[in-house]
Amino acid sequence: MSSAPDRDAAVEDLPVAGTAVILRDAAEGMEVLMLRRPDRGSFPGAWVFPGGMIEPGDRIPGADELEDACRAAVRETAEEVGLELERLVPLSCWVPPAGIPKRVRTWFFLAADPGGVIRPAVHEVVTTRWLAPEAALAARDAGEIALMPPTWRTLDALCGATGVEEALTRIQDPAVFRTRMQATAAGTLFFWDGDELAGAATGARERLVAEDPVWRFERL
Repeated sequence: MSSAPDRDAAVEDLPVAGTAVILRDAAEGMEVLMLRRPDRGSFPGAWVFPGGMIEPGDRIPGADELEDACRAAVRETAEEVGLELERLVPLSCWVPPAGIPKRVRTWFFLAADPGGVIRPAVHEVVTTRWLAPEAALAARDAGEIALMPPTWRTLDALCGATGVEEALTRIQDPAVFRTRMQATAAGTLFFWDGDELAGAATGARERLVAEDPVWRFERL
């Protein structure tokens, strides 16, 4: 593994976290493990993937950031839902927009469900659900669950996967998403490298239009 974000001084100073996107094959297709955060703390009330900040015990001398984040994702998953992950595949790195209260650079990893009983941590997890990516996005649009943009985009990218092994093996180098945001009359526009607002060619689109009732992703 090797860490990837640009060596921008402001980005380098951010704390780092690791998140596990846990997948399983089910009767009607692939599902992902989602958990709801309490109505306090980070991402209050949002449905997210297990994960958290790198702690001192996750760091190994000589290891790079990606490896430390992977260990954090494994540890946090065990602590939050009681699952012991084995094979993790780096999926993406999310650099948060400037100006928000708490900025954390977060690595996302794909992992297969190792099996076993899910045991939610009382103070960190309200409930858990296995959802097909398409079902999770539909639940957000129906007002049933709240999603953060990195979670939404990850679920959107998983739509159409034929199964866990296919999802794990089709990943190439982890993508780096440098998020920017802009208020609109009806919500918020989140955009990334490749969008005209981020300096790409006129008319280029790489953005999530987060306006209720239905969020939509635009790419041109």
